[in-house]
Amino acid sequence: MKVGVLLLHLRFVGSDSLKAKRSRLLPLLTRLRREFNVSAAEVGQQDSWQDAVVACAVVNTRGGAAERSLHEVVRWVERNWHDAEVVDDQIELI
Repeated sequence: MKVGVLLLHLRFVGSDSLKAKRSRLLPLLTRLRREFNVSAAEVGQQDSWQDAVVACAVVNTRGGAAERSLHEVVRWVERNWHDAEVVDDQIELI
C-alpha cells in the first residue's frame, strides 16, 4: 500500500480578508474531493489573506498510480481554477 501526499501552495490574488480567501478556497477543496476522490484540507497559511497550503492525500496499492493522480490534481488546478495561482507543489509517497 502506498500513500501519496500533495502539498499545494496557492495564492489568491486580490483577497482582502480571511473570509474572502476561505470563500474562494472552500469550493476548490470540495471540487478536488469530488473530482479526484482525494482527501483535501487547508493545512498551512491559515492566517494569511492571500496564501494557503492545501494537502491532498490518496491511497493506492501502487505508488505510481498515486503519484499520477496527484500530478493530475496539480495540472487540473493550474488549468481550471483561475481563482488561485499555484506557487509551489510537492508530492511525497509514503
